[in-house]
Amino acid sequence: MNTTELARRAAEEGLLDVAYTTVDAPFGRMLVAVTPQGLVRTAFEAERADDVLEELSDRISPRVLEAPARLDGVRRELDEYFGGRRTEFETPIDWRLSHGFLLRAREACLAIPYGQVRTYSELAVAAGSPHAVRAAGNAMARNPIPIVVPCHRVLRTGGALGGYGGGLPMKEGLLRLEGMLAGKPSG
Repeated sequence: MNTTELARRAAEEGLLDVAYTTVDAPFGRMLVAVTPQGLVRTAFEAERADDVLEELSDRISPRVLEAPARLDGVRRELDEYFGGRRTEFETPIDWRLSHGFLLRAREACLAIPYGQVRTYSELAVAAGSPHAVRAAGNAMARNPIPIVVPCHRVLRTGGALGGYGGGLPMKEGLLRLEGMLAGKPSG
């Protein structure tokens, strides 16, 4: 039985809790995973796929299977975004890898419109904890759904880029794609 048939049968029998595939992006391949509730994880090429799949198995369900057809909508939206034809993702989000302040900060990040940026301080305020600036930075550093939950739109106070899980060149590229990099210093 091939992978496609296995994925179809697992889904039919309610045995597929997490479906994943890889997506070509301008900066390399990304692993993308969904549950029946929505997009649960995106991972840059620098993260070992086996580690990401183990995390999904440990934290969500051991029933994780490569099932590219289940991710067609997400792949299409990512392709459109990287091609400059999409400014907002419509795919539902499964937030189960985020809790407490991390969840509030990531939800606040998701609300940052395309072509705009916020500081970590502004994100902390939007998440309901104005003094939790460092925690807001940690929430973005460990964001399980980068690109769709656009942590690349969060900068240091003063406009410096800060860090990024995919590296500063990727963050700069994403900000450039959205037309908002001009004059922002790295670091």
